[in-house]
Amino acid sequence: MATPRRTQEERTAATRRALLDATIDCLVEYGYHGTTTTRVVERAGVSRGAQVHHFPTKNDLVVAAVQHLATRRAAEFVDRGGIGRLRRSRDWVGDTLDLVWEIHQGPLFEASMELWVASRTDPELREHVASFERMVTASIIDVSAALVGDRVDDPEFRGDLYLVLEAIRGLRMLQFVHPASEERAQERWTRSKARLRTMLGDQPVP
Repeated sequence: MATPRRTQEERTAATRRALLDATIDCLVEYGYHGTTTTRVVERAGVSRGAQVHHFPTKNDLVVAAVQHLATRRAAEFVDRGGIGRLRRSRDWVGDTLDLVWEIHQGPLFEASMELWVASRTDPELREHVASFERMVTASIIDVSAALVGDRVDDPEFRGDLYLVLEAIRGLRMLQFVHPASEERAQERWTRSKARLRTMLGDQPVP
């Protein structure tokens, strides 16, 4: 049976997705300044003309990749959240901390870090990066709300949640400056997790 031909809309969406995924891959492998449209085109397997048609400049490409990255990171958190699993856990606070830690691993977060650094001196990029980080943080808050209900609106609880995110992101950035083995990185997290648990105290079961 012959495979149905893709519509023009489907081909366009596939080309855009290939370019955006390739941009994220290049950010991880080459860094922001090493991410060129030539490298992105080669990685995506599309023509230079297709890239210019969809994203005329590198800045257009990176800004679109920021939005694409935000969607992927937010979706990853929600997909991996497993609200039911966390609610059934005998240690839902610890498991939730581990989940947030896991979400900040891997290439999606590393690409985000490249954009964070680049945005320091690029106001336009900074505006987009700040927007996508708010989107990711909102997804984490939504998962927390599903677990703790109205407590998520308590200023003290919300402050603790932000502190958890800041601590985890700081630990991940430390890994770039002082690379360590997976075992050593896990030791750092275990130590920090214990202190974060002390800060959070005994949270009632959701």
